[in-house]
Amino acid sequence: MTSQPERHSKVPRRAVLGTALGGAAVAALPGTAHAAEEPVSSDGGGRRPWRLRDTMTTDGAWAGFLRDQDLLWTRLPTLWYEGPFLGDGLLGSMVYQEPNANKIRFTVQHGRVQDHRPEFGSGWGTCRLPVGHLTLEPAGTITAVDWRLSLWNAELTGTVTTTVGTLTLAALIHDEVLAVRVTADGGERATWTFHPEEAISPRKISEAPPAGYTANPPWTARTTADGTEQVLQPLTGGGQTATAHRRTGDDLLLSVGHSHPSDTAAEAASLRNLRRATSYDALRGRHTRWWHEFYRKSFVSFPDQRLQSFHWIQLYKVASASRADGPVMATSGPWLEPTPWPAVWWNLNIQLEYWLVHGFNHPELDALATTLRQNQEQLIANVPAAYRADSSGVGRSSDMFANRSVGQPGTGAETGDLTWALHNVWLSYRHSMDKALLRDTVFPVLRRAINYYLHFLTPGSDGKLHLPSTLSPEYPVVPPQDTNYDLALIRWGCQTLIESAELLGIDDELTPRWQEVLARLTPYPVDDNGYMIGADTPYAQSHRHYSHLLMVYPLYLVNWDQPESRELIAKSVTHWHALTGAHRGYSYTGAASMYAMTGDGDTAITYLRKFFDPTTRYPCQANTHYTEAGPVIETPLSASQSLHDMFCQSWGGVIRVFPAVPTAWADLTLHNFRTQGAFLVSAVRTAGQTRFIRIRSLAGEPLTLRHGLDGTLTALLDDGTPAHTQDLGDGTLAIDLPRGREVLVHSGSRPDLVIAPVTVSEPGPAWGLP
Repeated sequence: MTSQPERHSKVPRRAVLGTALGGAAVAALPGTAHAAEEPVSSDGGGRRPWRLRDTMTTDGAWAGFLRDQDLLWTRLPTLWYEGPFLGDGLLGSMVYQEPNANKIRFTVQHGRVQDHRPEFGSGWGTCRLPVGHLTLEPAGTITAVDWRLSLWNAELTGTVTTTVGTLTLAALIHDEVLAVRVTADGGERATWTFHPEEAISPRKISEAPPAGYTANPPWTARTTADGTEQVLQPLTGGGQTATAHRRTGDDLLLSVGHSHPSDTAAEAASLRNLRRATSYDALRGRHTRWWHEFYRKSFVSFPDQRLQSFHWIQLYKVASASRADGPVMATSGPWLEPTPWPAVWWNLNIQLEYWLVHGFNHPELDALATTLRQNQEQLIANVPAAYRADSSGVGRSSDMFANRSVGQPGTGAETGDLTWALHNVWLSYRHSMDKALLRDTVFPVLRRAINYYLHFLTPGSDGKLHLPSTLSPEYPVVPPQDTNYDLALIRWGCQTLIESAELLGIDDELTPRWQEVLARLTPYPVDDNGYMIGADTPYAQSHRHYSHLLMVYPLYLVNWDQPESRELIAKSVTHWHALTGAHRGYSYTGAASMYAMTGDGDTAITYLRKFFDPTTRYPCQANTHYTEAGPVIETPLSASQSLHDMFCQSWGGVIRVFPAVPTAWADLTLHNFRTQGAFLVSAVRTAGQTRFIRIRSLAGEPLTLRHGLDGTLTALLDDGTPAHTQDLGDGTLAIDLPRGREVLVHSGSRPDLVIAPVTVSEPGPAWGLP
């Protein structure tokens, strides 16, 4: 075994850039920004300000653009991963044919509905529990459907044609209410039935209940004075799930409540939700206002119709599945189906689920940061009692409260998952620069997560610090010492703690220890094929996970800006995919993002397209969901992050605009793409060339831009005055951009500063069953 020398990619200090630049613009040189002289206005009022002409400001523009991204059905979906899906971050419904019946199923599931018996583990004792489903039964035999899932309105509309007439339907979910309107023509009529489902783990499809497990009590039904039908499901571990539905004319309204430890609060909540809804029209008004405001926060358009639609559907999907004030997504989101994974998985799934919210500029969807902030006591309780004074952790899978004990190094346990999840929260901090998030969540929880590691690091005969046996997630061999998964997370964690303490003005007594670990931690184990799984354990059999490559992605500790690391990165990623058989969808999305880091957009898109190739074993499905042995929501969402990594990256303190755009995509528009440092980036690429870049600073952080522009550059603030810049070489500028201000960077004469959809050059069919 050989070892790679230690290389650290330290995040730059948050210095005051204007001071560093000395308050002056550099001279005009090829590829260098300069203080371009702008024409003086006719009234002598100074330099000419600029502004973007955003064509995406009206309801009509958005409705027209998103209509081209909608999912369509001209035949009845028969499986959950073929049908329309609705959600509001809590309540979720999928629509498809009732198995072996002339009926249409609307599933009814809820992200907060779970069991509360931790003694039986996350698969059975604290798992997500099914609620039930509605069936719409027509009078005649269904012969055709014509459905549209409107992204703009987050609403399913269309018709069901039968042998005797037509049903016209519309459906949406808002404020924990599923609302469906069905009108009948000809000899048709609409008959609705709610079917409660047994409150038992969906894991029953793969194994028997654990010893000592007893079933939850049966549900009961009642009708309230106003005609609302209610199903009450008590739970053995305490708490209650209540489902209430009411039909008024053509409208059916349904709501689900869940409470614990209260045995009655859910009953009241489900009725209260229905009272607030009043009617389909009233709910729809509030619903569409929310979604129309939501979409306007960012915009992206590129010329591949199939992938562009997919990308926008993922934004719709994550907003349907998660809100910052709601439960963190389980592996299936709010759309529970039979699955061996009815819980939250912490060793890859939860991380991939939330990456895309940053670039899309939607921090209001980030339930992961909320979950770790609110459940710090549980994270402490998860580690063995001997370490609770200073440590925290979480096991591989848990409920929405992170309730799962974690094993300890030396026993072959998987111990790094909390630290990896905290990297997501660190990204939330870096994209918002919200110091409260750093102070109240990242720093205290990461400090305890790294402390847990520190209890087990021991010096070897080589003078280096070593970690006893831990599991590299999902690699099927005896857990080795010094797994690259854990070494990468320890390095990232110690670096981040040192930086965070400095940012927060904390003189932490553990800083010398973190510095010592960075200086003495054993190098990453490597061999002739690249990064190994761990000490004396090569990567020798196909592995779907990239747990052994975290230092490359997403941590970027070893990265393409380090010329000495490039050969090792390239052969490691190549060898990972050379051993075939175990790869899954996120194996391809992960490789796509790694190649995007190298600037190779053509190879990146080649790997990403493998996820959509129907000849692969586990491709993306008709409605953009994904399944292996059960639904897993993270992979399609991570595919959107792979696209983000092609369009704009911001690791290592540098914003990279259009770093890995595939050659075939000559035109691309980004608007208000959020990056680390809390910047909003707008940029336009036409005919294969970047035309302009506009950046708005939300926090006044130092701005370093790798622009990809050729020729003499111009950098102007929003009032038309020259920006103070410094040429850092390699097509990179440092720009002094105060908080709340914008800078425009372009080459040559000023281009048209227009934000608009690009023309599709690669047509493709709509998603769904068009």
